[in-house]
Amino acid sequence: MENSSGSEAQKSRPSTKSTSLFLQIVERPDGTVIRPAVPVLPPSGEQPDADVLSRDVPLNPRNGTWLRIYHPNPLPPAAKLPVIVYFHGGGFVVFSAGTAFYHAFCEAMTRQVSALIVSVDYRLAPEHRLPAAYEDAAEAVLWLRSQLGRDGGDQWLSRHGDASRCFLMGSSSGANTAYHAGLLLTALELHPVTLTGLILNQPYFGGEEMTPSETRSEEDQTLPLRANQMLWRLALPEGADRDHRFCNPAAAVPAELRHLPRCLVTGCEGDPLVDRQRQFVEMLEREVGGVGGGVVAKFREGGFHAVELLDPAWAETLIAEVRAFVSNAC
Repeated sequence: MENSSGSEAQKSRPSTKSTSLFLQIVERPDGTVIRPAVPVLPPSGEQPDADVLSRDVPLNPRNGTWLRIYHPNPLPPAAKLPVIVYFHGGGFVVFSAGTAFYHAFCEAMTRQVSALIVSVDYRLAPEHRLPAAYEDAAEAVLWLRSQLGRDGGDQWLSRHGDASRCFLMGSSSGANTAYHAGLLLTALELHPVTLTGLILNQPYFGGEEMTPSETRSEEDQTLPLRANQMLWRLALPEGADRDHRFCNPAAAVPAELRHLPRCLVTGCEGDPLVDRQRQFVEMLEREVGGVGGGVVAKFREGGFHAVELLDPAWAETLIAEVRAFVSNAC
């Protein structure tokens, strides 16, 4: 595990509790929510001077799900590129693949990793409680299977995507989604797609018994304790508590865990979820191999939850870790 200074990220941390977007969620009596307004950006389209191009394609019109696909511009003339299927964060309740800060992060990752990124806009809770997001994630990979290396598939993917180098990646609840989608996909035939790795940035996990880092988070400026508990109440199946397997993977180790590919787990000490993330790494190390084998763990000092979306230096470091993991796994 690696540790480095987080002083710059701490400077960019929000200054008041009210900046937590999660506390701006308004619950309605009918079980739906009013979500805070956040900037949303369209795809770039075919802009000849842009160094990253993106466009949207439907996934499941019945569910209202879609994908935003990114590729570096220009594309390498001969080599095919790894494909990263990305799941945004937001506690399963807010944000989308078009949310400005996730769009910008995916553009930066496309540029610096030199990969094709498929960002998934999945259904949100509480209107669509878990496992809806996991099902949408698995459906996105099955859609990818239908496109890669096949005549008539999406031209960006069929021409330039390497089916043998596919990764699932997510941040926060998106990392939770990547993990659970990986478990679902172990039972499915994915040829020609090979899932080469999982990339889990600050994965969002929980449990009924609070950890020390959660206990200290009551006044956290990004993910305060009451917001964390509210998000799980909105996202989990009706009647489930926070020891449900969707929330607390350590409560019951799934048999499918041993079939997961190599995992990169990243985190920081200023995140209220860091204790959960370390517990998760320990579980992975027991079940699928130690650091340097089945699991690569990168924890840094300082920071806060979703720090990469607000601090460019942390985003650069995370993307460098992703680039190294992708390169070493291929």
